Amino acid sequence: MNTKKVAFYTLGCKLNFSETSTIARSFKDEGFKRVEFTEEADIYVINTCSVTENADKRFKTIVKQAQKVNEDAFVIAVGCYAQLKPEELADVDGVDLVLGATEKFKITDYLNDLSKNDLGEVHSCEIDEADFYVGAYSIGDRTRAFLKVQDGCDYKCTYCTIPLARGISRSDKLENVLTNAAEISAKGIKEIVLTGVNIGDYGKGEFGNKKHEHTFLDLVKALDEVDGIERLRISSIEPNLLKNETIDFVADSNTFVPHFHIPLQSGSDDLLKLMKRRYMSSLYSDRVAQIKRVMPNACIGVDVIVGFPGETEERFLETYNYLNELDISYLHVFTYSERDNTPAAEMEGVVPTKVRKKRSKMLRGLSAKKRRAFYESQLGNTSTVLFEGENKEGYIHGFTENYVKVKAPWDPALVNTLHQIELTLIDEDGLVRFEFASEKVAV
Repeated sequence: MNTKKVAFYTLGCKLNFSETSTIARSFKDEGFKRVEFTEEADIYVINTCSVTENADKRFKTIVKQAQKVNEDAFVIAVGCYAQLKPEELADVDGVDLVLGATEKFKITDYLNDLSKNDLGEVHSCEIDEADFYVGAYSIGDRTRAFLKVQDGCDYKCTYCTIPLARGISRSDKLENVLTNAAEISAKGIKEIVLTGVNIGDYGKGEFGNKKHEHTFLDLVKALDEVDGIERLRISSIEPNLLKNETIDFVADSNTFVPHFHIPLQSGSDDLLKLMKRRYMSSLYSDRVAQIKRVMPNACIGVDVIVGFPGETEERFLETYNYLNELDISYLHVFTYSERDNTPAAEMEGVVPTKVRKKRSKMLRGLSAKKRRAFYESQLGNTSTVLFEGENKEGYIHGFTENYVKVKAPWDPALVNTLHQIELTLIDEDGLVRFEFASEKVAV
């Protein structure tokens, strides 16, 4: 019997977490024991990201962490960075194997010899060959499960390497998504987060062709009918693909929660054109207005990029003022970093690094202000909280359906349970305190 141990580290998005979990299950099927990344293991698998330069740099640090625990361990790199720059990763001291976009799902096929190598071995397909779909979902890693419904992207945003790393847009079959959702629910997980590269494009490539057999709205309606699911949450979705019909359906849904994360990237229409985004700020405003019209307490998160080439002071202030006036709840701020083989890397109007950092700090400050205002607007409301599983300095944390983060004194009996609460006070950490409004809703 195989008694070898394997550990995993995931960089990047929810999609990466879902795929790491699925890859981990393939090791379990081969008899490996999964341990924490801080523990001694025979194999360390690092699922990489290449969205920002910071994610690239962190990879080397993580490899060193693994080597400190076991210098003889076999280190494997998978994920987006591994597909884009496999030779670069293979050159990193301590890396033994690099697997590309399709090879990562057959990872155990490459483990015949776990001897350390002087130079990392590379198995990476041409990205055009990444044209088939591999399903994934996370179980056992968190209270919430990330369910992959779509992969790849046909958009050509000028700053983005994801199409180069993950290939064309393609979707899981609706039947498979529903089966996976039912499996997740049967394991007692209360919340499922839908994830993918461009989930609003769901249906494209579902049966190996470009035709849309189903739409994202079809997916949402079908999932709403699956028995046993307590909560469904939509992760990041493009504003041009978030249709009013979907917003209206979520408003009346029993399981989909009033929380949307919608990439904006810039409040300047001039920059949106340079980025080759598929909407203008007016459409974005319309989507936010429609959400708030039918779900006044909805939480709306926004992705925004600062320091994109051509972002003059005037265009940055246009973005800042636009976001300041918009009825949103928080921001995810990304400082632009040049990515090889993207049109933006060759554009004029490069913004100095010092200016990028300054603007990023300004938007992060605006995000804190927006989140505080949103939390204050929720005081006095009765909500349902799902408690997470980690003891953080004597407290347990959880999220309401509309993504208000709350805390309570640590009690293991609360883990993975739903409770009705009344939001009462924002504390010095910016979290919301509460009183239990009733007995727990579900165990």
